[in-house]
Order: sequence, then C-alpha cells, then structure tokens
Amino acid sequence: MTPFDVTLECPVLPVLPLRADAGTADKRLPDLAAALAAAGVRDGMTISFHHHLRNGDGVLNAVMQALAGAGIGDLTLAPSSVFAVHAPLVGHIAHGTVSGLHTAYMAGPVAQAVGQGALSRPAVLQTHGGRARDIETGRLRVDVAFVAAAMADRSGNLTGAHGPSAFGPLGYGQVDAARARCVIAVTDCLVDKLPCAPDIPAAQVDHVVVVERIGEAANIASGTTRITTDPAGLHIAAMAADLIAASGLMQDGMSFQTGAGGTSLAVAARLGHLMAGSGVVAGFVSGGITAPIVALHRAGLARRLWNVQSFDLDAVHSYAHDALHNGMSASLYANPARSDAIVNKLDVMILGATEVGAAFDVNVTTGSDGGIMGGSGGHADAAAGAKLAIVVTPLETRGWPRLVKHLTCRTTPGAHIDAVVTPAGIAINPKRPDLESRARHAGLPVMTLEAMRALCPPRPDKPLHAPDAPVVAVCEYRDGRVIDLVRQQPG
Repeated sequence: MTPFDVTLECPVLPVLPLRADAGTADKRLPDLAAALAAAGVRDGMTISFHHHLRNGDGVLNAVMQALAGAGIGDLTLAPSSVFAVHAPLVGHIAHGTVSGLHTAYMAGPVAQAVGQGALSRPAVLQTHGGRARDIETGRLRVDVAFVAAAMADRSGNLTGAHGPSAFGPLGYGQVDAARARCVIAVTDCLVDKLPCAPDIPAAQVDHVVVVERIGEAANIASGTTRITTDPAGLHIAAMAADLIAASGLMQDGMSFQTGAGGTSLAVAARLGHLMAGSGVVAGFVSGGITAPIVALHRAGLARRLWNVQSFDLDAVHSYAHDALHNGMSASLYANPARSDAIVNKLDVMILGATEVGAAFDVNVTTGSDGGIMGGSGGHADAAAGAKLAIVVTPLETRGWPRLVKHLTCRTTPGAHIDAVVTPAGIAINPKRPDLESRARHAGLPVMTLEAMRALCPPRPDKPLHAPDAPVVAVCEYRDGRVIDLVRQQPG
C-alpha cells in the first residue's frame, strides 16, 4: 500500500436524539463500575476519551482499571491523544483489554509499545480534524464516550472552565458527546448549577460519576509550551516573523495560529512586536492557546481567541473569564468536511517538524529513528487551511538531521507547506514564487531547501526496521486517505 491509495466515503449521520429526560434528571451513579454496567459495556466496543488534561489526565487510567476489573476485553480505544501519563495502557494492551487504538497523537511508553508491535492490529493515526470528521460521519463509531469534566451538575451539564481541575474548553469531548451511543461524565466537582454556559449540555450526557480527582491540571503545561530562550530558536523566530511581515498578510484583521513549541511561540511574540509597531491588530488567533497568545490578546493585539484546548493555566483562566476568548469544538476547528472550519480562515500558520523532506513534506509522527513520538494533531489540518504555512526547525537534533531527502514518515504534504525557516535561512516552496520575490525584496536570507539540507549532518547509519517488518500504525491524512505507514521497530 502506498500513500493516498485509500479513500473511504461515509454518509453524514444525524446527531443522536436528545436523552429522554431532556437534562432534568439526577444522572449520578456511585462509581465507574456502575457506569460501565449502566452503559452495557461489553467486549469489542469502541471507547473514547479526550485529552484536555494532557499529561495530567487521570480519567483514562481510572476507566481502564475499571474495564479490566470487569473482565472486558478486545476494546478499541479512541482517545483524542495519548501521553506519557497513560503508561498503564501498555499493561492493558498486553493483557488483551485493548486490541485497537485510534488517536491523533501518541507519546511516551504507549507509543513505544505500539511501535514494537504490542497491539494485535495496527493503530490508526488521524488528524484532529480527521478524527472529528470520522466520528461525525460514523466511520469511527463510538459506543461509550468518557468525558472528564472540571465541573458538572447533577443532570449532566458539563464545563472545563471552572473547578479545582479546570482545564479550559472541552473542544475534543464535544464531538464525542454529540455522537456516542452513551456518554459518561467523570468529574471531581459537582454543583447544583454551573456558573457558566455548559461546554456540553445535559441533553447529551447519560450518566455522571463523581471521583476524588480527575487529574492534575498543573501538568497540562510542559517545557515545549514556553517561549524558547535558545539564541538559535530566537533567530529562527525573528526570520519567520519578518517573512510574515514581508508576505503582505500582516494587515489589520489578520488571523494566525502557532504550534505549542517554544520556537513557534517565539514567532508569535516577535510578530506581536511587529504588529504593534505597524498598528496592526489580529482579528483572531486560534488553535491550542498558550500564555504568550493570551498576552497578545490582553495587549490589544488580537481581538478574539478561538480555543480548542488550553496548553497552560493562563489560557485556562482566560477562557473562564474573558468573553472574547471562545471555545470551539474539534469539528469547528478543523473538520475537512466543514467549509466554515476555523483553519480555513487562517492567514498564517507556524508549524514545527521532526523532519522536512526534499518536496517540503513534513514528518511530525516519528523520530528520525522510526519510533512513534507524536502525530499530526492539527498540523496537517492547519497547513491545508492557511494561506501561509511556515515550518520552523533547527538543522539537527542530537546528531540527527532535520532536513532529509526522504522522510521517515509523511505527516503533512509538501503542497501545503510554503516555507521552511532554520538558523541557516529561509527555503521557500517553488510553488510560491510570489512569496520568494517578496522575501528577497525585504532582504531576507532566502536559499534553496537543497542547499540548506547540505548543512545538516548525515543521517546515522542505523537500520530503522527490517524491510518486511509488520505495519504497526496506519497514518491517515485529514480526509481519511492513507498517507504513510509505520513499521515495527526492532525490540
């Protein structure tokens, strides 16, 4: 099978009818075991989770423990992302509780286990928009969705904005709750009435379980969600921001999104300085929201924020208290079947890369050694929608080149990447002669991608896998087509 060989067409299914009680009943159950029984969970079902607590999530592990304790097996899990905190999943895979996995991102011990062939069938790696599309069309049918809620009332109205474990909007959980056969809310803060409009209304929730703690919100943030202080990273950021200014897109009302990496956030900070100097105010900034983006908004440099997930507690607080900081579902964010998706309204997108290939294709799914260490998330979605998609990356990391002739794994097609910025300069996709002309006119250090690649160290001579190694993950593009395959690594 080669990339883009497969296209699956599915009819759009209607939103499931409202629960019979219309959100008025007390839906509390005593514990997760009771919820599993009430939902009729059985072998072979598909169970979904959302990842707004990121590496602080405690709900997925607690639910998996309850499922294993009930003797339920052969499950397909559909979490929107998987983090290191979900390491107990490795044991559940080994014991047969889990046999399949659909997700947009995975890292840590689970990713390592999947890469070494732990699952009985290949994992499916999607984009955030592709996952939303698949759930809404029924291509990915969720039997039971477990929704971590920072606050809930007895009838099942849910929010992520308030409570001791507040994490921001419920953008990924909203898609699951609207389409799953059964929805179980898990919260550590039950109230008589929410202090805000719900992210998920009671009419979409079947049961509510109160636990001691849904997770550690402080662990939402990580070192990669802070502005870099590395001189090389700051140099890259300055060039990328200058390229945006030179592109002609830095006008009042512009829209942009940055990744959560330190260099991408430094681009946003530098761009803010340029905007302030030119009297430009962005119409909106979107995506996963971080403290540096909140700071731009508070400084009056961005009128509105569209937030699908919060990457730190500053963003969580802003979402709870700022009327112009709006949550959005993963579907509104990036569903490729929606013409009104926010990614389609982006002027500029700043992206990272594990590898950039000769045709400007990008890998953010595996390391150069072939090990799974991420996934598209919103990478391919935002690149496809933005007028200007810029990749920022160093030339090498720990002796591995970032610019290569052939990618280890293809995540985002080069047709949607306009420029690559490294410490050496700026490479512009030949499909954008207009952008190259503007960059050269602005005096920016433009060079070819081939010349830039010649500055990278050679790839270490280490076999990634045997030529006939089994496929451990199928990488799907945002429309469901297969864009690449990940093969089993040596143990």
